[in-house]
Amino acid sequence: MTRHIGDVILQVDDLHTYCFTRWGVVKAVDGVSFALRQGETLGIVGESGCGKSMTALSLLRLVPRPVARIVQGRVLLQGENLLDKSEREMRHIRGRRLSMILQDPQTSLNPVFTIGNQLLEAIHIHHKGSPRTLLSRAINALSQVRVAAPERRVEDYPHQMSGGMKQRVVGAIALSCEPHVIIADEPTTSLDVTIQAQYLRLLREIQEETGLSIIFITHDFGIVAKMCDRVMVMYAGRVVESGPVRDIFNHPAHPYTQALLQSVPTMEERPERLYAIEGQPPALWELPPGCRFTARCPYAEARCEQTYPSSFAVGVDHTADCWRLQEA
Repeated sequence: MTRHIGDVILQVDDLHTYCFTRWGVVKAVDGVSFALRQGETLGIVGESGCGKSMTALSLLRLVPRPVARIVQGRVLLQGENLLDKSEREMRHIRGRRLSMILQDPQTSLNPVFTIGNQLLEAIHIHHKGSPRTLLSRAINALSQVRVAAPERRVEDYPHQMSGGMKQRVVGAIALSCEPHVIIADEPTTSLDVTIQAQYLRLLREIQEETGLSIIFITHDFGIVAKMCDRVMVMYAGRVVESGPVRDIFNHPAHPYTQALLQSVPTMEERPERLYAIEGQPPALWELPPGCRFTARCPYAEARCEQTYPSSFAVGVDHTADCWRLQEA
């Protein structure tokens, strides 16, 4: 089955989410913009602490309060700005139109409630009906993620399931109300390679069946190559490069993207030492005025330290923030 990529369903414009701490203002998300089309998978990659998960939480308006606040930007879901919605309105949007699969099913599932209870809690918010009807929906949600014997499994507790099965249950909860967009925040981190491949195949099959749009947050470039249509590379709260997956892999333009790809070992070569990016990302409460990758960049110039570069077009729908591209 071939996936159909439709019109833009989610548009994020100049999103800023800051954390106000004793050390200063932490610019966790600092001017992020992107668009997601119906049936498309957008990958978000970058080092830990670069703002991937905070971007996802900002879309759902679930940033940790009172420390974090969305201070600027727009999040347009099917033309409606989610940042203008009240908390009551957002409760009806989360799960029903925009949902999230968290990275650790062990902490996502409550150990004292059955799988059925936790599924029914999510379904009951958005659907009315008799207990029998809602239970049928819960069983169908487990069937959708290929859980064997779902009629019996709804009575099980999380500890009675394997890690891969718990991840499927978390996916079932996110998909139970048929959302238009799913945010998958490193959902395969706790899975072994075999179960990981099965889970990714399952997500792709569900996407082909339903036309679901997916934002896939990961550290794994192998998953990006397998799952995503486009990829967005984040560094220190900013998007430094974005474009089609094939272009990013074959022609990375930003030095940080090049370094990330160089860090991935290949089967063709056996280097004496694996490549690693030297240095550390800057503190988000003490950001430099220029490019945030300057201190680690082998091509850094004086202007890189003074002014943050504009986004330069590298190709069709492919942009990168680097002064070196100005002369290209």
